[in-house]
Order: sequence, then structure tokens, then C-alpha cells
Amino acid sequence: MRLPPLKSVHYFEAAARLQSFTKAAAELNVTHSAISHQIKALEEWLGQPLFERKTRQVRLTEAGKRFVGPVKTAFEQISVGAAEIATYGKDRPLTVTALPSLSAKWLVPRLSDFQRKHPDVQVRLSATSTVESVGARDIDIGIRFGRGGWDGVDAELLAANVVFPVCSPNLLTPDKPIKEARDLLKYPLLTDIDWMRSGYDEWADWLRAAGVGDQKIQSNLSLNYSNLLVQAAIDGLGIAMGNVITAGDDLKHGRLVKPLDFSVDLDTGYWVVYGKGALRQPKVKAFRDWVMEQAHGHAEACKDCG
Repeated sequence: MRLPPLKSVHYFEAAARLQSFTKAAAELNVTHSAISHQIKALEEWLGQPLFERKTRQVRLTEAGKRFVGPVKTAFEQISVGAAEIATYGKDRPLTVTALPSLSAKWLVPRLSDFQRKHPDVQVRLSATSTVESVGARDIDIGIRFGRGGWDGVDAELLAANVVFPVCSPNLLTPDKPIKEARDLLKYPLLTDIDWMRSGYDEWADWLRAAGVGDQKIQSNLSLNYSNLLVQAAIDGLGIAMGNVITAGDDLKHGRLVKPLDFSVDLDTGYWVVYGKGALRQPKVKAFRDWVMEQAHGHAEACKDCG
């Protein structure tokens, strides 16, 4: 079997995927010249130019386009094989990664059901706000928030981010009736500082959809996790923006109410993510099926909440 230099192929895959030698160098933690040198070596081995090189831009040639497909397929197969070997063995824990807020408010209270149904699977939960590399090392499956479309993983929508205001029933007073969206501005507003830094301004999106697009948000209290935000709302510190995942249980038990029954479906959501081919592992598939079932049942139970 005559193979091209695999290091050069690795560098080519990164440069082709990112359409940039500079970005490929940053991803692989090497110099720009190292990328250029390896791709030149591969082109010499193949006898074909793979990139058109222009100022600050590279573009695949026809030969490059023909070559990148098989290379991508081969890398995906290697990744799947490596993941299967790394996770081989029933005794190894199933490692799940999720945001601390989602873990505290939604996932952890339900894990006893998974353990009851799958007593042979040991679960290790990594609750972190860092986006961990799912499918690599020992992270088997995760729940992420965002818009989906992450490289290197399969992603299934767990719950759409349909947002609505929530507050303690004790916060509302007769002298400040809420009949329309603008009336909410009479009360303290609570914001998630981390989400806003990441470009997710749910209050602004909700107010705009409700016809109040001319009002600058002035938050009385900002917190960096949505579970803290919901708790602050329960404690009567103001009105927070919630969704079924973060606020559903508290709405169902009357700890929170919707001061105005108007929801906005944003383009974000919670996603179940796992490595390519990971569902071939029974414990990964069992958790994925279970968490999807939990989310569906939770959404149905919370339809009339608040």
C-alpha cells in the first residue's frame, strides 16, 4: 500500500477545512511555514497543486477538491475507531458534560431515573461552562447550548430556547399591573451576564418581539449562571428571562409565575452532542435516548405551567 506522508495529509485536511494556512497553523499549534512546507511536500508527492495561493487567501484547486473528500472520510473513520477503542469496556464510567446551570436545575434531579433504568452504567458528570471536546479523551456525550453545527460531533436538538419572563408570585403588586410587555419595565430586571457577553441578549430579543424595541435594558442585578438567575427570581429580586429547561419545574410547583404569557422562540437551544459513531456504544445510546425522552416528557408536563 503506497500512502502519502500522513503528517502532510493531516496539515492539508486542516488547511482545506479552515481555508487558511494561518488558521490551520493556529489549530495545530505549529508555524505558518510548517503548514506551507508540509502541503508543498504533499503536492510534490501527488504531482498536483492542491491550493491556489493568493494574498491572504488560499483556495482549493480541482485536484484539492477531489482529494479532500477521501481525506475527510478517512479522518472521520480513524476518529470513530479511536473513540471506540478509548471507550471500550463496560467498567469505564460514562462521562457526561453539561453547563453547571442545566446540571443543577434540570439534569441532576433526573439522574436517579437513569440510574434506576441502567444500574450497570456508572455516570460521571462534568459540570463546566467550558466547551469540552466531546468524543475525545474521556468525554462521551454532552449537552451544549447554542445554535448547533459544531465540527466533529453529531448534534440533536434537545429543547428549543423558547423564552418568557418569570418571577415570584409575591413580586407582583396591584399598584404595578402588568397588562403589556412595557409594563415589565416597572419592575427590576435580572440578566445573565455570561449570556450577554456571548452575544445572547434574551431580554432584548424578547422585548423586541413583544413590540418594545426602543427601550434600553437597565438591569438591577446580573448573575453569571441561569440557575442563579432563576433562584434570584424565586427570591423576589426581580423578573428573569427563563425557558422550560431552566424554569419549568419551578413554574410547575408555583415557585415562579409568568407575569405576561408571551413567549419567543429564539434560534438557540440545548443540544445533545456526541462523537461520530458514538451511538454504537450501548451506554452512550442509552443516555442519549433517556435524555431525549426526559426532555420531551418535561416539555409536555410544562405546557400549561405558569
